[in-house]
Amino acid sequence: MTSVESCPLVGSTRVCIFVKDWYRWGVTRLPLNPSEKIPGPSLPASEAAVSLSGSTRPRKVLIVDDNRIIIKAIEFKLKSKGFEVCSATDGSAAVSAVRREKPDLIVLDVNFPPDVGHGGGIAWDGFLILQWLRQIDEARQTPVIFMSTEECQDRALAVGAVAFFQKPVNSESFLSVVQRVLGTE
Repeated sequence: MTSVESCPLVGSTRVCIFVKDWYRWGVTRLPLNPSEKIPGPSLPASEAAVSLSGSTRPRKVLIVDDNRIIIKAIEFKLKSKGFEVCSATDGSAAVSAVRREKPDLIVLDVNFPPDVGHGGGIAWDGFLILQWLRQIDEARQTPVIFMSTEECQDRALAVGAVAFFQKPVNSESFLSVVQRVLGTE
């Protein structure tokens, strides 16, 4: 049995998410004009997190956090919704990942330990990392979601974050915001 779950209007196309049965689902685009030919096969669930603006590539999210457990937890949630995920554990790795991966969204922790592995180096925090990222063409306009154990929402939003989450992050709220920011809801 197939049931249609959602059919939002996107430009001149209606994008329908449908459920074939309890474990299989997909996305298809239906024209508004009944005389137009219905497009070919629907997209598999693995491609469901595409931009509704017509892009067929999965949206990519960069997670920057020094805690690998948090990275894996967020990565698991995002991948379950069809997003492509890459990660970095410090500021320099974040800069490299942005240049290499060109993410559609950056999820950025605020607190990072000193770079003791390299003789102390720069005391990174999420705000400094964001300053560096905004100097790179690939990340100048990329939306950023901050997360932290500290309450610094006002500062995060003041520097241009699209959202702030205090850890532990509520998964449903987080995924809802990610989908809204990337236009995949």
